[in-house]
Amino acid sequence: MQLNSQVVNDLDQEQFVNMFGDIYEHSQWVARELWEIKQKTDCEEVTLSQAWIQSTMVRIVDNASEQTILSLLCAHPDLAGKAALAGDMTDSSISEQSGAGLDQCTEEELTSFTQLNDAYRTKFGFPFIKAVKGTTKDIILEDFKLRLQNTPEVEFELAMNEVHKIAGFRLTTLFN
Repeated sequence: MQLNSQVVNDLDQEQFVNMFGDIYEHSQWVARELWEIKQKTDCEEVTLSQAWIQSTMVRIVDNASEQTILSLLCAHPDLAGKAALAGDMTDSSISEQSGAGLDQCTEEELTSFTQLNDAYRTKFGFPFIKAVKGTTKDIILEDFKLRLQNTPEVEFELAMNEVHKIAGFRLTTLFN
């Protein structure tokens, strides 16, 4: 099925939330709020485009409380972490991490990821978030080390940018 504005407009609330619920990792509240906005909006063909949905979701997340945003960040799995090893991630995260080769790490690479994940989470209070689509584990490890040097304020902004980038990739996959 080709996803388009008409298909999106014809979804009931449950179908809509199920379709868009994991665009932001384990954060169906974003899709529920998007549904409410959609219900109050004149839904012409252009309104329910991928671009409208993405920009509206970004606005929803950016306008959430600090605690809600922190919960959204913390919903992301560690890269090549315990959730990945246990298979306890969304299908999108599994596909994204696998595409970057994170499911084929050597023992040494897994040790590096574990140490970096722990150091990052200790310093910033949320997991290292990177849109890994189109990248490699070597690039990710290098970026991990560089970003650990950031201030909490800078890293929060970078993490939010990455979260929105991940959401954009997921919407593109859904619409294509």
